[in-house]
Amino acid sequence: MANILVVDDEMGIRELLSEILGDEGHAITLAENAQQAREARAAGAPDLVLLDIWMPDTDGVTLLKEWQRDGLLTMPVIMMSGHATIDTAVEATRIGALNFLEKPIALQKLLKAVQQGLTRAQEVARAPVPPPRPAMPAPILEAPPVSNPMYAAQPVPAPLNGARVGVIGHGETQGYTLSFDLPLREARDAFERMYFEHHLGREGGSMTRVAEKTGLERTHLYRKLKQLGVEPGKLGKRGG
Repeated sequence: MANILVVDDEMGIRELLSEILGDEGHAITLAENAQQAREARAAGAPDLVLLDIWMPDTDGVTLLKEWQRDGLLTMPVIMMSGHATIDTAVEATRIGALNFLEKPIALQKLLKAVQQGLTRAQEVARAPVPPPRPAMPAPILEAPPVSNPMYAAQPVPAPLNGARVGVIGHGETQGYTLSFDLPLREARDAFERMYFEHHLGREGGSMTRVAEKTGLERTHLYRKLKQLGVEPGKLGKRGG
């Protein structure tokens, strides 16, 4: 049984969804506008939210943005609408919505989307939470000690709009530049890509050792690398 929040200003839609999902064994909370949805979320995070886009006080996309901004988008959200455009659906998905259902909602599509959402929630709940990382000073690039003066370490100018990340290993220093002008999500993806490429190179492409180093399960690690576009095989050969 899952706790599902249904947010829709149409009474008929709320009652229909409540009846269908209740018959599936789920506990249903109903909200007819964004304010009631906020109060229901404040009372505790549901396992899944079915959220209508067009509502009289605050539309569903705006409410979704609020939850994302305030760190409250911790549950899968499925958007619903009978009048939304493709652009609206794409925007909702970009913000964090898991799926989009067009009204009138077909029974099989509804049940399939709900099952996918609950499965996603279970996967997130099982994923290990990495320990907080201690604050570290800005890294300093160092050249390997050699007698030839032409290889002496040269100062690396810090970019005004970015941070330079140094990766040192195997007698070679590699530098990456991460721009502060990037949107937060892109900057985070760029850092994670550099982080995993570094560890894959050091461990010769061994997914088992990288999983141990990063504290991730192998399944989650494979999924993360695929999402970031990192190819372990190529990095393993280069690291070796």
